[in-house]
Amino acid sequence: MATETTRQLTGHLKSVVVTGLTTVLGMGAGIASSVLELDPSSRTALGVLAAAILVQFPILQVVGVDIDEFSTKDYLYIGFMTFSLWFVTWSILLTTAPA
Repeated sequence: MATETTRQLTGHLKSVVVTGLTTVLGMGAGIASSVLELDPSSRTALGVLAAAILVQFPILQVVGVDIDEFSTKDYLYIGFMTFSLWFVTWSILLTTAPA
C-alpha cells in the first residue's frame, strides 16, 4: 500500500521559518517602497505592505508549514512582524536618502 506523506515543519524549525520569512519580506517591502519612491502618505505603500503579508501564506505552505493550524495569534504575529520590519527599513531609507 503506497501512502503519500508530506513533510510538515513543527516546533522550533517552524518558528524559525515563519520569523525568517516575515523578516525578509518585511525588509523587502520596505526596500520596494523606497525604490518605487513612494510618498509616505500614499496608499500604494500600504499595498506593498499588504502584498508582502499575503504572499507569505502560499510560501509557508510550499516550505512545509501547516497554516491550517494557525490561530489568530499567529496571523497577528505575521502581520505585525512584517509591518515592523517594513516600517523600520523604509524609515531608515527615507531618512538617509540623498537630497
